[in-house]
Amino acid sequence: MCPTPASTVPEVANAARAKGRPRSAAADRAILDATREALAELGWGGLTMGHVASRAGVAKTTLYRRWPSKNELVVDAVATLFDDLVMPDLGSLRADIEAVVAQFADLLARPETQAALLALFAEGIRDRQLHRRIREAIVDPQKRLVRQGRAAAQARGELDADLDAASAHEEVDIIFDTIAGTVEHRVLVSGEPITPAWTRRFTDLLLGPLTTC
Repeated sequence: MCPTPASTVPEVANAARAKGRPRSAAADRAILDATREALAELGWGGLTMGHVASRAGVAKTTLYRRWPSKNELVVDAVATLFDDLVMPDLGSLRADIEAVVAQFADLLARPETQAALLALFAEGIRDRQLHRRIREAIVDPQKRLVRQGRAAAQARGELDADLDAASAHEEVDIIFDTIAGTVEHRVLVSGEPITPAWTRRFTDLLLGPLTTC
């Protein structure tokens, strides 16, 4: 067998190190579940990486290999709660909005979601780096729902086509803030239920200035 050229040896070694041992999806899920449980029980100040490792049944070294800090761990644990939110294409913008609001309301009604979000947002007010990470990992990715809903409504002729990218970006931000902010305030601050009647009324008010017909 021909010897490996010396120039390729570092590349082969680096590739082997980069590949490493594959991460366990089951371990990741156990860690993120344990993080949310600990956060709900102990609060931000009481939660430690050691608590999470013990609850998840993994070594602290395993935890730190995946998440180098408590901030990163908690943000990812909360972000995964939103993975199942989808923008359905139900044939009308009204139906799509009502379906998303119902999904979001159901998610916020879960005690672990409430505890995790309230603890994370409270700490984010004090920690600007954490605040930025919350926006990058939790808030901004969910704006995909608005973009998908707008695109489907535009294809059906319910909304005008975008005039320019900057205006479209601004409108997505406003629509997202309106929906997310209203639902979060009603559930987490006011403590009021999200009923079908409330959702229909909210959608009426939201669609008024948006639709062209």
